[in-house]
Amino acid sequence: MMKFIDITMILNNETPPWPGDEPFEYKLTWSMEDTGSVNVGQFKGSNHIGTHVDAPYHYDSAGLKIADLPVDRFSGQALVVHLKDKPVITKELLEDVDLSKVSKVLFRTDSWTDRTRFPDPYTVIGDDVGPFLKQHGIDLIGIDTPSVDPETSKELKGHHTLYRNDILILEGIDLSQVSSGVYELFAFPLKMEQADGSPVRAVLRPVEAI
Repeated sequence: MMKFIDITMILNNETPPWPGDEPFEYKLTWSMEDTGSVNVGQFKGSNHIGTHVDAPYHYDSAGLKIADLPVDRFSGQALVVHLKDKPVITKELLEDVDLSKVSKVLFRTDSWTDRTRFPDPYTVIGDDVGPFLKQHGIDLIGIDTPSVDPETSKELKGHHTLYRNDILILEGIDLSQVSSGVYELFAFPLKMEQADGSPVRAVLRPVEAI
């Protein structure tokens, strides 16, 4: 049997949104008592709540939106790298990491331990990381924090170093139970035509189980 590891945050009415952003809400609009046959619910919330991917349109008004991105970019061989107690992930920290067998890299920072609260502070991505990862053939990064940039950043250096190097961004993953190593990643966004981002169900499969 295939063994999958779920690295997705739970979405419920207690999931912390980005400060000031739309929280997640689910409610029944019709119950079985109303319809006689089915329950029907609805949900709302930010495109950037919980585990999600950013579209380039999120940080560039001329950038691609979620439905424009090739679906194959959201799956492939991924290396989980454990970098604990690092306020910023820099090129220097990655120089000895073997990226030769993967196209994605997922950073386990352990800087968001209580997923019921928005973290402050948390690990972010340095502005020298994009060119380094591009040089090694990386086309997507994931991180176990709400963002690759600090909450108060307006320059968004982490986003833009990745964007300039055509590296997509997966944020809010939960790697707390995942060891360093190579996995196959699946993290597909919803096909929303005008969206700047999308929640995903992100899972890993150990390479030896493929």
